[in-house]
Amino acid sequence: MTAGKKASNRRWVRRGLSNRWTGLIVIVGVVLMMAFYAVTDPTAVPHDHLLDGADWMGAALCHRITERSFMIYGRQFPLCARCTGMYLGVFLVFMTLLLAGRARWSELPRLPILLALIGFIGIMGLDGVNSYTHFFPEFPHVYEPRNWLRLLTGIGAGLAMGLFLFPVLAQTVWAQGWRRPIIGSFRELAGLVLVAGTAVLLLLSNQPPLNYVLALASVTGQLLVLMGINAVLLLVLLRRDGQANRWRDTAVPLTICMIIAIGQLAILTFIRLQAFGTIAGFPGL
Repeated sequence: MTAGKKASNRRWVRRGLSNRWTGLIVIVGVVLMMAFYAVTDPTAVPHDHLLDGADWMGAALCHRITERSFMIYGRQFPLCARCTGMYLGVFLVFMTLLLAGRARWSELPRLPILLALIGFIGIMGLDGVNSYTHFFPEFPHVYEPRNWLRLLTGIGAGLAMGLFLFPVLAQTVWAQGWRRPIIGSFRELAGLVLVAGTAVLLLLSNQPPLNYVLALASVTGQLLVLMGINAVLLLVLLRRDGQANRWRDTAVPLTICMIIAIGQLAILTFIRLQAFGTIAGFPGL
């Protein structure tokens, strides 16, 4: 490749990253403005329509036990503390990798990093088992569960989920994926952990506008997981995988898979509501 072509490619990459960051800043700015508007009147938060819809989505896959959830002006988050962390982790992975220009990178991380990610999931599993035993007072408990611990261990598992799902989705969607590990070093993993840790600290700061945004981001992460799984399954089953060459080629299949994901969550929540009469926790727990 000539020096001129290399310079042209570098300019193209810089321009692409600049456009992505500009788009992100605009989106975050709009959402924060919505959040400030929504929480200006604390009495309006319990009846916020966006959070109402997020509750309906979250209840499909989360127990939503009030005592195990964070609050915004006394209003329960759409997801419990652990699920908030888990799906927020997925959301952060997707956003970070897209902004880094790695949408076509289609290889899983190398084995040492994979083992670390599996460790993140294992830590959440151990904390989940300890938390679950508190439903039964006669069971021995290693330590007292805390919502901040549920959030922290959940977001670690969410990073792992996102880093497993993202390259599989890239392999399925793109005609010419880049066969490179989605993250190539522990330094890059540490960068993602730093991003996740910042999100945890922001949430624990208990600032209503920030928590409003993070609550919606976590439900978006839940939708991304289902959309990604739907896309992988449907495109492979319909033999439509590996056909996208440009972003516009992904719009129709991914939009259809997102709509299917919303429908799946809505149906599951409807079944839960009919069975238990509530989407916040379970009677008797």
